[in-house]
Amino acid sequence: MSGTGRPEAEIVDAGGLTVGIVAARWHSAVTDQLVARAVQAAQDSGAACDVVRVAGALEIPVVTQALARRRDAVVALGAVIRGDTAHFDYVCDSVTAGLTRIALDEETPVGNGVLTCDTLDQALERSGHPGSKEDKGYEATVAALETALVLRDLRK
Repeated sequence: MSGTGRPEAEIVDAGGLTVGIVAARWHSAVTDQLVARAVQAAQDSGAACDVVRVAGALEIPVVTQALARRRDAVVALGAVIRGDTAHFDYVCDSVTAGLTRIALDEETPVGNGVLTCDTLDQALERSGHPGSKEDKGYEATVAALETALVLRDLRK
């Protein structure tokens, strides 16, 4: 499992910033918690946020791009769980490449909280439930807001 060496997600002062949160509906036990933690991170940081739900992970990039044109930051949330076919690899590659391209093309930070795990248990351990080892919804939101603040300062 990832996490070794990562910095703590410290609250940033993002008052006045807006963040869009895009989340897939698949694996709702995971994604609902990711969303709750992302919203909490936005609130803790003083940023205004809105949440948009989409069918699955492949739908996340197009909605992320639309929000990136209208928000200071965007957070993408979902859970892709490995199955018995290569579908997992195609979905993970497409979503990651899409989110990276959007961040660069739109010059808007995109926090990638789309979990790519072998099992549902691994995804639950990363989703910020009480007792989880990681809190990717919170972390992705803080990272996106922190980057938005850096970009705001660079643009002055």
